[in-house]
Amino acid sequence: MADSSWIEGKICLVTGATSGIGLATAWLLAGQGATVVMTGRNAARSEAARSKVIEKSGNPNVHLLLGDFSSLAEVRKLAEEFLSGYPALHVLINNAAVVPPKRKVSKDGYEMQLAVNHLAPFLLTNLLLPLMKTSEPARIITVSSMVHSWGQIDFNNLQSEWGYDATGVYAMTKLANILFTVELAKRLKNTRVTANCLHPGVINTNLYKNYMEKGGGGDASDEELERGAATSVYLASAPEVEDVSGGYFSSSQLREPSHHSQDEESAKRLWYVSERMVGLT
Repeated sequence: MADSSWIEGKICLVTGATSGIGLATAWLLAGQGATVVMTGRNAARSEAARSKVIEKSGNPNVHLLLGDFSSLAEVRKLAEEFLSGYPALHVLINNAAVVPPKRKVSKDGYEMQLAVNHLAPFLLTNLLLPLMKTSEPARIITVSSMVHSWGQIDFNNLQSEWGYDATGVYAMTKLANILFTVELAKRLKNTRVTANCLHPGVINTNLYKNYMEKGGGGDASDEELERGAATSVYLASAPEVEDVSGGYFSSSQLREPSHHSQDEESAKRLWYVSERMVGLT
């Protein structure tokens, strides 16, 4: 377990925190004395998750923000609610993700995995960045996956309109997470805000079952979920990574990601395309 001294008393926002690895991330950070703000879509399920985090951590400083990440308007609203409700943001963990078996589009007309797994965290991070810069030192952590290594960014088919394959599109969005981190780290070079990403491990969550096209609920134990959350928590709390930025981690170790994920031109191009898609330009 990481040294909790850095994280104690800090404010952390964890997206997709009402189930799976995000839920375990929330209770582990709360257990180290952080104030944790969880995001979720469903009010009743989110409240039950918040209660579990308080119960497991013994820390009452656990809060909820509701928002559907398939809607850019709801991402903006969630960011506004955070900015008006909290004086600082020390750790942002972009954890929310989906793997619909058939191609679906978001409320904004974007392919659903691209919308939730990439565009939502891209927008949320950019909207919260000014606050993070005034809260520094601060850390941005994005949950990617080892499957990024067989993902490809086809800028002519970003919406996967031709030949939608759920696992292939998921790999593409996880590659996008790393390219986003690479470009973000460059842009944060002269600040004390870092950006890193990670592979959480293979854990039997709902997301994993959808990825494997089995469907049904994930039945990972709390211990397994904590194993999946461990690298996120390490990056959020370990003093030794305070100055590390632009890295890809697995099992709390810095790893070499795929060749594609280190292409600075692709990272820059994806950033500009994403800016236009979310309306930041």
